[in-house]
Amino acid sequence: MCLSFLDTVLQVVWHVANFVAPAFGMACALSVLLRLRGAHVAKHALLRVWFTLFGLGVAVAVLGMALTNLDGAMLTYAALVLVTGSAAAWFARSGS
Repeated sequence: MCLSFLDTVLQVVWHVANFVAPAFGMACALSVLLRLRGAHVAKHALLRVWFTLFGLGVAVAVLGMALTNLDGAMLTYAALVLVTGSAAAWFARSGS
């Protein structure tokens, strides 16, 4: 009985980790690219930028799943790139 409960918990954790993985990857990549872009972007704290991009990415993933009833629809991934890219561009412009 205990093993099946642990199995279920691990499956839930694994599913949530895979659900937020695209948002995590976009936040990491864009944060690093913004940091490498130049010193004027350094006005914003790296963790603040990362958490903002990650939060937006997770929000887009949840909204995409709610609207399409699919986990991982291509439209959701396109929206993820558009929203996080727009936020990264805002961070880049507001830093100068």
